Amino acid sequence: MLNAEVRPIRDLRNNYADIKKSLAQNDHVIITNNGVGEAVLINFEMYKKFEEFLHHQYIYNELQKSKVKVNNPDVIRHDAEGIFLDFDKLLETGNI
Repeated sequence: MLNAEVRPIRDLRNNYADIKKSLAQNDHVIITNNGVGEAVLINFEMYKKFEEFLHHQYIYNELQKSKVKVNNPDVIRHDAEGIFLDFDKLLETGNI
């Protein structure tokens, strides 16, 4: 479970040093405005880990999409040699 501290928004201006210390001791600080959660502050190391996680998740999702396309029998596949031959024909006929 993550450790959190809840602080009012005015503390960002009036007590930032305390919030900075709190981030060193807690995983994140929840900022409230009139008692309602408005923002979350996390320390930079946790932010970097989260960003790396999102990047890996994005790559995983794209690989899953690719697997679906590869396994689709309706997808037309071309080998590199055939593509270059077709391209050469287009160049010769001036259709490019």
